Amino acid sequence: MGDDLERLYRLDGVAHIAGMIKNEPQRCIRSMRRQQGMPLDECYVPYLQMAGLYHLARLNDRWYQLDKPLVSAFVERWRPETHTFHMSFGECTITLQDVAYQLGLAVDGRYVSGCLTNFHMYIEGGRPVWVWFEELLGVIPPPSQVQKFAVNCTWFQETFGECPEGADEKTVRRFARAYIMMLLGTQLFGDKSGNRIHIRWLPYAARFEEMGSYSWGSAALAWLYRCMCRVANRHVVKLAGPLQLLQSWIFWRFPRFRPAGYDMCSWPLASRWSGYSPSYSENGPRVQSTRLKIDMLQPRDVVHPEALEPRHTALWRSVTSLIYFAVVEWHQVDRILPQFGGVQPLPRPALNIDFLMSKDGRGGDRWFPSVLRH
Repeated sequence: MGDDLERLYRLDGVAHIAGMIKNEPQRCIRSMRRQQGMPLDECYVPYLQMAGLYHLARLNDRWYQLDKPLVSAFVERWRPETHTFHMSFGECTITLQDVAYQLGLAVDGRYVSGCLTNFHMYIEGGRPVWVWFEELLGVIPPPSQVQKFAVNCTWFQETFGECPEGADEKTVRRFARAYIMMLLGTQLFGDKSGNRIHIRWLPYAARFEEMGSYSWGSAALAWLYRCMCRVANRHVVKLAGPLQLLQSWIFWRFPRFRPAGYDMCSWPLASRWSGYSPSYSENGPRVQSTRLKIDMLQPRDVVHPEALEPRHTALWRSVTSLIYFAVVEWHQVDRILPQFGGVQPLPRPALNIDFLMSKDGRGGDRWFPSVLRH
């Protein structure tokens, strides 16, 4: 079994939920996400536009709920080796095109990365990290609100929840930085804690003018892939990451699962489902996919022209690495060509990316800067 390179390999060594489904037929994931409680002030808009995060901020103002049984059914079909859902009709997955359409994020540009092991040593000029924090945000959180290099969300919301009326530009910039850090730490890159914001975002929020040059879309997709790979293990039930992207993708690609009454198209596409409140039993039945078919995504009448620029679309069909700090995942779109209107040839053997899958920075990431060059 291990010598046959044509086989998918991860089910042989990992307790994938698909191999245990008869023993756990009602297994349902729990979502770890936090809706940002800071309202979008109009004075932040110019900075969010410079950062390339304005469309994401508009999504954050619209509450949504996760359909946990539906997402659980898709998790059962997720294969970590290929980053695709294995369905009765073939493979499909969330691509860079989907990220651009659903969240309105750029998918080209510089990778979102860095070394977190000695985070304080990488701050500009060697300044202590909390000194820089005070320079950029004007205040230091009390020790009770800090866990190493992460700050409690509650403190962020209470301190920067509402920009003072008539604030000068310096104050507005501080509040805009705090808003962006909360936006990244909750909407895109939330972790299982669900209540902390890592200050890794300080170097990015320091320069609004440069934030738009980063590929926030590919970083978000890398994080979603990693979170999906983790929760596919039967021993893991908490799912973090950009879950609004995951659920909106399911609704768009599989019309059979779309909730009724949400027919108004808007941009970004994920905003269509704002206010959606699923009605289900927490341990509801799994979705039977024997007759499912994935839809081509062609909503050009509601897609922002910026998302269709050649510098973005050229990457949609690229087999390439997706980088989010020490998380490196693979965009294996050569396995799902029908999603782009192509004909699917016999897929190549799955890449063995176990080394990358075993690294995420939690056990140290000093290896990352040297590996990144190659």
